[in-house]
Amino acid sequence: GFIVGAALLSLAAHKLLHWTIPQQFLALAIANALVAIYIFTIVPEFLMRFLSWLMVRTLYRLRPHGIEANVPDEGAALLVCNHVSYMDALILSATIPRPVRFVMYYRIFNIPVMRWIFRTAKAIPIAGAREDPALMQRAFDEIDAALAEGELVCIFPEGALTRDGQMAPFKSGVEKILERRPVPVVPMALRGMWSSMWSRRDSRLGRMRVPRRFRATVEVVAAPAVDGHTTSA
Repeated sequence: GFIVGAALLSLAAHKLLHWTIPQQFLALAIANALVAIYIFTIVPEFLMRFLSWLMVRTLYRLRPHGIEANVPDEGAALLVCNHVSYMDALILSATIPRPVRFVMYYRIFNIPVMRWIFRTAKAIPIAGAREDPALMQRAFDEIDAALAEGELVCIFPEGALTRDGQMAPFKSGVEKILERRPVPVVPMALRGMWSSMWSRRDSRLGRMRVPRRFRATVEVVAAPAVDGHTTSA
């Protein structure tokens, strides 16, 4: 019905308003832009995900492996991934088709400008038990609520960016989450981000470096899900 209606409107615009074909395309483009802006105001997460996808695809060549096969199309799951750089969450959100609730350290969550992106993406800020036990408890409550709603939640179980490019011991957060709600756990890995200007390689935290290579290849790998009832850190 909409296709037929659009064809009739196009004919009317051509016959009655004497619009040329380029003018009709321009009117259609403006209408699409207005509708897109309207949708983004209602669901700003769509805009954030689109901007993240655009930025990540511009900066890197993404090579996903096993994402479609192992990340469930629906239902709750806990994604666990190594933590190499400040770009990790954006890279994962640009690779995984479904929206993902990321759990992140509250100091990173509160970075100016980035805070808007994280809030829009419904990221969950968390702190250590010694820093802010109330915030930590709120984070675990929010994680459980998200999983109860059938959402995807992603955590970086090392609890911090790697300092040497190697995997650090996992914290007990994985077990605390699964104790309350034993959902499937999807192991994931980022490869190729250690040489990024956003990692801690050859620099102290916060010192930026010139990128070694533009459009570097980054692999995002997902393995088959494991049973949340029997999974430990």
